[in-house]
Amino acid sequence: MEIFTLVTGVIYIILEIRQKNLMWVVGILTSIAAMWVFFRQGLYASFALNTYYLVTSFIGLWQWRKDIDRISQDGSEQKDGTVRLKRLSVKTVAVSAFAVVAGTLALAFLMELLENPMSYLDSAVAVLSAVATWWLVRCYIQQWWLWIAADTVSTVLCASQGLWWMAALYAAYAVSAIIGYIHWKKHGRYIS
Repeated sequence: MEIFTLVTGVIYIILEIRQKNLMWVVGILTSIAAMWVFFRQGLYASFALNTYYLVTSFIGLWQWRKDIDRISQDGSEQKDGTVRLKRLSVKTVAVSAFAVVAGTLALAFLMELLENPMSYLDSAVAVLSAVATWWLVRCYIQQWWLWIAADTVSTVLCASQGLWWMAALYAAYAVSAIIGYIHWKKHGRYIS
């Protein structure tokens, strides 16, 4: 199941970098597989995070389709390969920062009760990744910065638990996040 998660995860990140709506469908498969892996390992925050990914994959599919329809209706030209971007507000950054700190502390407390072997690290990754996913749904280019941090920590978390295929996946995600940021920066066009 780890290998399946690795393969679908790599496909997902390629589609994410290219900003293809199909990534959300692949994300559904990846999320279900990762949920199984993390639940069996007792990493419940990572399990919960992948449950969140499952839900946001459906939301992202709908939101991105809506954005594409809106661009078509207002007569804007969407060139193939153009990445749709939205501007990140100061308010969104402030709310997100509060959510990361408060969410990490609250989730770590819960993970301690569930005897999670890496409660604080697992919780920090889960909350940071949840915020990054929401920023991805909204097409903020800065989501890549959050992914670089979260994926680097996830690599360490998985390696420390002997989940070598998952560690490889998150290492690939971290490198891909750098590539994704460069691609979105080069090909991005603000739509709102």
